[in-house]
Amino acid sequence: MTNLVRGLPHPADFPAPPTDADRTRWAEADSRARPQRLARLRARMAAEGVDVYFGVRSEHMRYLTGFTLDDNEDKVAGNSGRFFVSADRVLVLADSRYRLQAAAQAAEARVEDTTHELSAGWRRWLDSLGARRVAMESGFISHLVWNQLAAAAPEVELVEAAAWVETDRAVKEPAEVERIKAACAVADRSLASLLRRIKPGCTERDLAMQLEWEMRTGGADALAFGIACLSGHNAALPHGSPSAREVRIGEVLLFDFGASVDGYRSDMTRTLFVGQPSERDVAVYETVARAQAAAMELLRGALAAGTPGPSGLAVDAAARAVIDAAGHGDHFGHGLGHGIGLATHELPSLSRAASEEPLPSPTVFSVEPGIYLDNETGVRIEDLVLFDRSREDLLVLTGFPRDELVVGV
Repeated sequence: MTNLVRGLPHPADFPAPPTDADRTRWAEADSRARPQRLARLRARMAAEGVDVYFGVRSEHMRYLTGFTLDDNEDKVAGNSGRFFVSADRVLVLADSRYRLQAAAQAAEARVEDTTHELSAGWRRWLDSLGARRVAMESGFISHLVWNQLAAAAPEVELVEAAAWVETDRAVKEPAEVERIKAACAVADRSLASLLRRIKPGCTERDLAMQLEWEMRTGGADALAFGIACLSGHNAALPHGSPSAREVRIGEVLLFDFGASVDGYRSDMTRTLFVGQPSERDVAVYETVARAQAAAMELLRGALAAGTPGPSGLAVDAAARAVIDAAGHGDHFGHGLGHGIGLATHELPSLSRAASEEPLPSPTVFSVEPGIYLDNETGVRIEDLVLFDRSREDLLVLTGFPRDELVVGV
């Protein structure tokens, strides 16, 4: 058994929250980058022989036009935020609630009024853009809406656009990486602020609420996703939700959480020990740590060698081999990692279903092996990394230590 770390990280160990000057600089960087982003999409459109791209995802809308809806607002915005890109124009849809905002944020686009029925204006919008063949974000448009749009302009051919913008967004610009790194620092600092308040008898829900408060008051614009705070046997639920269960001595306490800063997200998992852990939990933790280290070693080796690889499939396999060898192959069901940026889960994928193509560069993704013993315990360690072939080493963006930390004593 390795030595457990009892000296806990302090919030001052991590970078301060972003400033207004940082946010202004990032906005200017986006404004400069947007024409190049559109140019790459238009090149793909030309290669595929389509006149117009129709987008429905809010992260694509922000990336390509500047019009921004947060996660909660996106759910009630109706058709506001849908957009069209042609060879020389961008059209953004916005109802009366968002018209002024869209005009200010998407200043280079034409803003068109929309109703709850997308098909009502479909033909008019396509005619104004001269569209005869339209690429559609098919994975995010329902069968019903697709049929309604096809019927509204039957002479226009609708074609599937599979991951065109997602693939482009997987390659991160410097200002995007800065924001992900800033979101990581907010999360690092927030967990460090909470550590000394973790005591036996605290509930998962109470700790999750305190962690959310630390993030929201410590530089986050929002949560990247709902916080998972899971103790004891609940930690065996990879995506469980906090409950009224109390933290107990001798158990694990797993936090999976992330901050959102200027639209970009972080994602971190730390599994802590409440008091002296059992030998079983320490052994599981050390196996997970070795699995993560194996993945990191493969990534670093590829960068040092200057090779095109590795693939997300290969990195997942490297970590999975460690867990298989320890007899826990059946206890690691999810993928090793996922890309992150304007969405919490995006390309590239690191999993058994991932592509055999080399990972894009520069890109940011999670490395998060885990072992989950049903109704007993669970351990996951998750960090975000910058994989950039122009660098000689992998940059870990998560600053919070991966040591075996003891809390609650």
